[in-house]
Amino acid sequence: MTAVTTQNALATYVVRHADDNVVLGQRLAEYISRAPELEEDLAIGNLTLDHIGVADHLFTYAAKIDGCDLSGDDLVMFRSERDYTNLLLVEQRHDGFDDLIARQFLFDAYQLPFWEALSASNDETIAGIAQRAAKEARYHLRHSSMWMVRLGDGTPESHTRIQASIDRLWRFTSEMFETDALDREMVESGLGVDTSTLRETWESSVDAVLEEATLTRPQDSFQTSGGRSGMHTEYLGPMLAEMQWLQRSQPGMSW
Repeated sequence: MTAVTTQNALATYVVRHADDNVVLGQRLAEYISRAPELEEDLAIGNLTLDHIGVADHLFTYAAKIDGCDLSGDDLVMFRSERDYTNLLLVEQRHDGFDDLIARQFLFDAYQLPFWEALSASNDETIAGIAQRAAKEARYHLRHSSMWMVRLGDGTPESHTRIQASIDRLWRFTSEMFETDALDREMVESGLGVDTSTLRETWESSVDAVLEEATLTRPQDSFQTSGGRSGMHTEYLGPMLAEMQWLQRSQPGMSW
């Protein structure tokens, strides 16, 4: 293994899902102190810690099974934009609280059934991480769903803004259910999840909340992807530069 990539198939699979969570955790951290109320500021901090915490467990395990001397921290801090394999959805910018909630909700509705399914992995460590993450994801989905309803069925302005956020982010949702050769290998070995089977659950969850929130499901069929193969939007590179600059400027630094 190098600081750029992993050579073991299972490690590569684990890193994919670690990337989802560390990128989303970093995005959430950017918003701390900007929430509309103090209680929500604390909630965003907790969401940040949950996502970065599960990412840390996954990166640490990936480094261990790949059989090299690099740590989980190395995988976070010394890979470039093209080496990250997170979903495009989680790297998207947030211009306001509406964007943050819409992005969180769409991802939460996917990640809860994903962790629940991954809890049955033949790999005991992965199953254990997934079981713990599923407990956190249940809270995440309840929290983001509550805000979707509160904003969608709130004032005319809040309704318009959260609808616009959903409309903008919708094009990144199908990628969550795409599978490739690595996914199929992990499913066949009993280690991973066929995410294509999660779409129906996700759609049911999303549609129920959108209806309660008096929001409209976007009808635009255009979808984009590429995150799993390292093809990202313009937002990931600057975020990684900010996240990694200290370790890159002072390699080996520790607190």
